[in-house]
Amino acid sequence: MKIYVGNLPFSATEAQVRDLFAQHGAVESVALPADRETGRPRGFGFVEMPQAEAAKAIEALNGFSMGGRQLRVNEAQDRPRGPRPGGGGRPGGGGGFRSGGGGGGGGGGRW
Repeated sequence: MKIYVGNLPFSATEAQVRDLFAQHGAVESVALPADRETGRPRGFGFVEMPQAEAAKAIEALNGFSMGGRQLRVNEAQDRPRGPRPGGGGRPGGGGGFRSGGGGGGGGGGRW
């Protein structure tokens, strides 16, 4: 099961999060996403554990104080696939300059 861990202290490391969750069962993976532009931690992460152990960890660690911050721990929700709002992709094809408009001499041409 994939677990969302929110309100992590920005100083938290993957090893610290792994050690915390390992007290409640086998930890399969830990991911602490960083901001793309600054490289700094974003204050949340994901832990993967077997189903039964994950349920125990969620129960035990939701509200747990780590680095002076109360953790929010719950089952991660799958993020919908597809374009994200405000994302960089532009529908409708490949950029470039549009023909037409100002400049260009001569008459009568369409472009």
